[in-house]
Amino acid sequence: MFRDIHHIAVICSDYHVSKDFYVNKLGLSIIKEVYREERNSYKLDLALHDRYVMELFSFPDPPERPSFPEACGLRHLAFSVEDVEETAAVLEEKGIPVEKIRVDPITNKRFTFFQDPDQLPIEIYEC
Repeated sequence: MFRDIHHIAVICSDYHVSKDFYVNKLGLSIIKEVYREERNSYKLDLALHDRYVMELFSFPDPPERPSFPEACGLRHLAFSVEDVEETAAVLEEKGIPVEKIRVDPITNKRFTFFQDPDQLPIEIYEC
């Protein structure tokens, strides 16, 4: 039935701040950027290693996340990495605070979380 996950969509409160975060700090590449005048909204298609993975949207006055992090809906976005400690160090060098590294008690894999500019939890998970 399903082959793969096609993309994740994120709505941000400040388009330019979030675009800088995902492109310049996390290293996703821009596929296409469109300003939709009728909606006063940007849509930015982003890729990771040349694979389409995310849509970044801006809308005027989006509602805030109802609670953190256990609101109904998407809980977090997770990136697989080779080395969680090394990735966390790179993020912190870029001014992105990272939580303490933990170990998944079921898989024994290391992981941690950081946040995007709108406090969307983002996980890095060692594969």
